[in-house]
Amino acid sequence: MATGQIFSRTTQALFYNYKQLPIQRMLDFDFLCEEIAIPVHSTIEAACAAHPTADVFINFASFRSAAASSKLALKQPTIRVVAIIAEGVPELDTKELISYARLNNKVVIGPATVGGIQAGAFKIGDTAGTIDNIIQCKLYRPGSVGFVSKSGGMSNEMYNTIARVTDGIYEGIAIGGDVFPGSTLSDHVLRFNNIPQIKMIVVLGELGGRDEYSLVEALKSGKITKPVCAWVSGTCARLFKSEVQFGHAGAKSGGLMESAQAKNKALKEAGAVVPTSYEAFEGVIKETFEKLAEEGKITAVKEITPPQIPEDLNSAIKSGKVRAPTHIISTISDDRGEEPCYAGVPMSTIVEKGMGVGDVISLLWFKRSLPRYCTQFIEICVMLCADHGPCVSGAHNTIVTARAGKDLVSSLVSGLLTIGPRFGGAIDDAARYFKDAYDKKLTPYEFVEGMKKKGIRVPGIGHRIKRGDNRDKRVELLQLFARTHFPSTKYMEYAVEVETYTLSKANNLVMNVDGAIGTLFLDLLAGSGMFTKQEIDEIVGIGYLNGLFVLARSIGLIGHTFDQKRLKQPLYRHPWEDVLYTNCLYLS
Repeated sequence: MATGQIFSRTTQALFYNYKQLPIQRMLDFDFLCEEIAIPVHSTIEAACAAHPTADVFINFASFRSAAASSKLALKQPTIRVVAIIAEGVPELDTKELISYARLNNKVVIGPATVGGIQAGAFKIGDTAGTIDNIIQCKLYRPGSVGFVSKSGGMSNEMYNTIARVTDGIYEGIAIGGDVFPGSTLSDHVLRFNNIPQIKMIVVLGELGGRDEYSLVEALKSGKITKPVCAWVSGTCARLFKSEVQFGHAGAKSGGLMESAQAKNKALKEAGAVVPTSYEAFEGVIKETFEKLAEEGKITAVKEITPPQIPEDLNSAIKSGKVRAPTHIISTISDDRGEEPCYAGVPMSTIVEKGMGVGDVISLLWFKRSLPRYCTQFIEICVMLCADHGPCVSGAHNTIVTARAGKDLVSSLVSGLLTIGPRFGGAIDDAARYFKDAYDKKLTPYEFVEGMKKKGIRVPGIGHRIKRGDNRDKRVELLQLFARTHFPSTKYMEYAVEVETYTLSKANNLVMNVDGAIGTLFLDLLAGSGMFTKQEIDEIVGIGYLNGLFVLARSIGLIGHTFDQKRLKQPLYRHPWEDVLYTNCLYLS
C-alpha cells in the first residue's frame, strides 16, 4: 500500500447512504477550505460515471449492506479509496474486502472508522468532530505531522494535543477498532514516510492484536526514516485478573505479546519515541517537533484566518443569538416534552382521570376543561349525529364512492363535502340567528317574519320527514338532558317558542337537530360562565358548532364505507326508472 498521499485539495468523494450530520460537517469543513459540492444519484455506478474524478467513496451504510456496497465501489475503476463507517461488519466480509483491495492496489479505511482528514483539504464524515474543534485544532490549514490511530474518539483528542505543541496535522487517519482493519497502522505510517510535507509521525495504538508489530519491523528494517512518536493505550489491563474487552472489537489482550506494555517496549526498542505514560505523550511530541524545528527541517507554517462558518439556525436560536419568525402557531397542544399535552393537560392525566372524548374536545377546541355536564352534552351530540341512515346525501355519496373501489379517506371526504347549509351545516347559522334574535328581544313573530322578508329560511327549523306530531327523537333527548343538567336553557326555550309559531304555519316546520344543538350550545357557553360574550361570538363565527356535526357524521360515513367493503358491493349505477328524462327544446 505504501505509496503516498491519498487526499488533496482536489479530492472528490461520493457519499453512500444519506447521513445528515456528518455530511453537513464535511460541507462545513469544505467551506472553511473554500471547497464545496453536491449532486445526488440513485446508484453507485451512475455516481461514478457522472463524476469520474471522484476517487474516494465514503460509505455510511449500515453493517448489513456496508460490505456489498463497498465491494461494488471497489470494483469501479474510478474509486481508489473506500472508507467504511459502520461497526459490526462481518469479519469474513471484511477479509474479502481487504483481499480485493490489496490485489487491485486500492485503500480501505475501516470498518468502524470515523474516517480521516487532510488538513485544509479534505475530511471524511465526523472526523475531528464539530467545526469549533476543527478550528481549535487548526485543521483548516496543513501542518507537518502525520497521525494514525485505531480510535476515532482519541483521534479528536490527539488532533487537539498535536495542535498545541506543533504546527498541526498534515494528515490524520483513524483505521477503526475492528479485529481486521482494512488498512493497518504501518500501512499509513509507511505512506506518511513518502509524503514530503510530513516531517514527523504520531501513532496511537491499543492493546489487542499484533498490528503494531508490523510497525516495529518497518522501523527496524529502516523503511521508516522520519521520527515516530508512539503510544499503545490499554496499560491498565494488567490491573485486571481476567481478560478484559475494551471498547473496540479488537481491543482485547489475548496474551503477553498483545498487551500494551509489550507493544510499547517493542516500539521503543525499534527506535520510536515512546513516553512513560499517555500523560507524557504530549511532552515527547513537543520535544520531537522542537528538535526538528531547531535542525531546520520544519518551515514555519503561515497562519491564516479561517472564514466564519454560518451557525446552524437551531443552535443559534437555542443559544439566544438570533430570533427567527415561526411558521406555525399552536395553542392547543404541545408534543415537545416527555408526553403530549392537550391545552396544557398531560396525556397521562387525561387517561388517569378517566376523561372521555368530550373532555378531549373541550381541551382541543375550547382550550379549557369544561364541567362534566358540558362534555357529556358534547358526547351525546356526537352519538346522536353519528349517522342518519344510508339515504341522506352524505352517506349516499360515501356509499357510491366506496362501491367505486375508492379508499377509506376518499369515501369519507366525498360524504363530508356534502355538508353545508342544506345538509348538517346549519348549526352555526341556527346559533347565530337565534342568538341575535333573542339578544335583540325579538318576538317569535318578529324574528320569523323578519327572516321571511329577507328571503332567508330560519336555520334549525324544518324537516323533510318529521312533523309536529312526530318530533325528532334526537331533539327531544337533547332538550331533556339540557333541562335536567344545564343551569340555563334560555336560548333553547326561545327556539321552542319560535317552533310553536312556525308550526302554526306548516306542520313540517318543526325544530330539527341543527336547531337543537345550535341553541343548546349557546346555553352551554353562556350558562357555564367560562366564556365571555366575545368568545361566544367568535366560537359561533368560526364554525365550532358545525365542527361537531362533521366530527360526529365522520363516524357514520366511515361505518358506511366499511359496510360496503365488507359486503363487496359492486359499482353503483343509478336506475333509469328513477330518472326523469325530458327533451330539451332550443328556441331561436
